[in-house]
This record gives sequence, structure tokens and C-alpha cells, in this order.
Amino acid sequence: MSLNQQMMYDPAGTTHLFLPPELRVDPAADARDGYGGRAPREPSARRHRKERARLKWQSGTLRSWWLRCASLLLAAAAAVLVAMLSVLGGLVSYAPLRDAASPGVPQQLAAWWPLLIYGPWLVASLSILRAALHQRRVLHSWAVVLLFSGLAVCLCMSQAPRTPTSLAVAGLPPLSALFAFHQIVRQITLINPPRHALPRRRR
Repeated sequence: MSLNQQMMYDPAGTTHLFLPPELRVDPAADARDGYGGRAPREPSARRHRKERARLKWQSGTLRSWWLRCASLLLAAAAAVLVAMLSVLGGLVSYAPLRDAASPGVPQQLAAWWPLLIYGPWLVASLSILRAALHQRRVLHSWAVVLLFSGLAVCLCMSQAPRTPTSLAVAGLPPLSALFAFHQIVRQITLINPPRHALPRRRR
């Protein structure tokens, strides 16, 4: 094909206008460069970045799973210790509370009188635990726990000899149960934090 024919040749066949060779369109080259309706291939560096991000996400998920399991085990151990301390404190405080009620209460009822102290304490404690699981605050339940813990301390100390050691021994069991209970509530709060304490995710 002569030069004049090449200059007048239109590959599309739709026009006979002047078309220099350097302005001609090569469909095969366009398809290779990504302009023929096909998306360009993703560079290898971008694929490597995605693979590294996927591996990092998987390792972060595994680490979070181990941390959550360890947190649950520690919380369970703390719950067992709190239950043991509460039972021990109740057994130690039972006799002083019974003796405090003996002068004005019949002997048959005096044996059950300590339940009037630890009954409301136990009910308020269960209410606090339930509220902690549901991410809520119950100030009135804490007030009940503090009130009856203070009553138990005062009544136990009133039956003890007037020496610093005896007073400390008599007043320690209710305080020990109270502080241990507060710590188990804190453990539940850490496992199941309130929604406003969680960090916001970026979109």
C-alpha cells in the first residue's frame, strides 16, 4: 500500500477523511493497555499489601481471642474467691450478730436474726451484678449494700472486747466481703464495658 493510500485509509471504514498513520487507533494495543473495556490488572505491590493486611488482621483476631479467654478465666477465679470470702465473713460474723440480738429477741429467733443483715445485702448484691451485666448503674443497690455492711461492722464491734485488735478482728469480715464484692463488679465491668466507653470505629 502506497503512502497516499496509507494516509487516506481509515481502519474503521466509517469515514474517508485524511487520517495520518500516527493518529491511527490500534484496538489490540488499547486492550493490552486497559482502554478496551477491561480493567487494568492490579499491581503486584498492591496485592502484597492486601495479603500483609489480611495476615495482620488474622493475628490481631487471635491475640484478642486469647486475651478475652484469659480475662474470662481471671474473672471466674475472682468470682470463686469472692464467694469464699463472703461465706467466710458470714460465718465469722454470725456469732457476734446473734449475740447482739439475744437480749431483745427470743432464743429461737435470735439464731435467724443475722439473716436480717445479710439478706438485704445479698439481694442488693445480686441486683448490682445483674445491672453490671446489662451495663447499668444502680446507686440505690449500692446504698443498701453500704448501709447493711456498716450495720454489720458496728454490731460485730459492739460485741468485741474494747481492744484495738479485737475491734479490728470483729469489724474486718464484713468489710472484706464488701471490698471483694466491689472488685468482682469491676471485673464484670471490664469484661463487658459500657457502650460509651468503647472506642468508635472509623468508617
